[in-house]
Amino acid sequence: MGSLTTEQFEEQLVAFRRHLHANPELSHEEFETTSTIRTWLTEAGIRIAEYPLKTGVIAEVGGLQEGPIIAIRADIDALPIHEETGLAFASRVPGKMHACGHDLHTAIVLGAAILLKRREHELKGTVRFIFQPAEEKAKGASLVINSGALEGVKAVFGLHNKPNLPVGTIGIKPGPIMAAADGFIVEVEGRGTHAAVPEAGIDPIVTSAHIITALQSIVSRNVSALDSAVVSVTRLNSGTAWNVIADKAVFDGTLRTFDEGVRFRVRERFEQIVVGVGQALGAEANVKWLEGPPAVVNDSRWAEQATRTAESIGLQVVEPTPSSAGEDFAFYLQETPGSFFFLGTSGPQEWHHPAFDVDERALPIGASFFASLAVDALYQLSETKKL
Repeated sequence: MGSLTTEQFEEQLVAFRRHLHANPELSHEEFETTSTIRTWLTEAGIRIAEYPLKTGVIAEVGGLQEGPIIAIRADIDALPIHEETGLAFASRVPGKMHACGHDLHTAIVLGAAILLKRREHELKGTVRFIFQPAEEKAKGASLVINSGALEGVKAVFGLHNKPNLPVGTIGIKPGPIMAAADGFIVEVEGRGTHAAVPEAGIDPIVTSAHIITALQSIVSRNVSALDSAVVSVTRLNSGTAWNVIADKAVFDGTLRTFDEGVRFRVRERFEQIVVGVGQALGAEANVKWLEGPPAVVNDSRWAEQATRTAESIGLQVVEPTPSSAGEDFAFYLQETPGSFFFLGTSGPQEWHHPAFDVDERALPIGASFFASLAVDALYQLSETKKL
């Protein structure tokens, strides 16, 4: 692969992406994907770094010169969505689809590894490539960290495709770029009765309705207008018959925040409302939290470096609107400084849509950006060490 022309290299990236797209695997099930990535890396002469991961791959380029280690991460898992794109290389697996573009991310990082292998003798240190499983479950980053694959890493970088940005643009900003994503399950215990005799029971549906309404006051009355938060109830279940008031209701949903202080305050008020309104109406209500990733908060130094790198290779840099979606790349940034970016893909649909697709012209752009950023980051870290 090292002797490929530019055109052949770009065709190879497309082939990588399309193979992955046609053969999606869900979180924690990426065994064939892992094997395929290992094969492609080995064929490119890129060494595999062995870590105790059931799925996912860690690889390295560089280390010929003593120096720091940086990491570049791609996510490799797909979603339980039935594809409706009509593509010739659409998913061959019913009910599974790369509807978030992780196939694109993986092909981009493979491309960056191949480009950097060609320049290995120039690298002032080591570039570690993390092909991470289970991002959609927000578990994969922790698995990688626990494996030891982030040890010694001085900076870490990742990206996500952005359908509403045109190809040739990249969204870079310091500070929060993706939200903390917490889930909740609220159980409301009332007392069942005949629907014709409601006074004999405690209605968990009415209680849930009051709680859900009161929860909407959190964002408007407990979060500053200069901050942001989302409280969404997405499901409510109760009862089995039209003439019976059930003894229990359950509703769930999600909280999204960009600041840890706001995250704590929203959760605190949420619990107070659930318990307090439940008690006021004679019911017992409690919250079970589904811990999601924290907010993705970019280091300003590396966001600035990424901007310089992107502009140097002709990309248009824009400051993106932060996304309320969650991303477990946040866990890496809690361990080491780094930055996460939005790469323009001119997509027809947003993430997780059954007709989601990307413009494949973004593949060589992303690979070139990551390769250039790796060179620049290693140089900056090496120069800083000298000082």
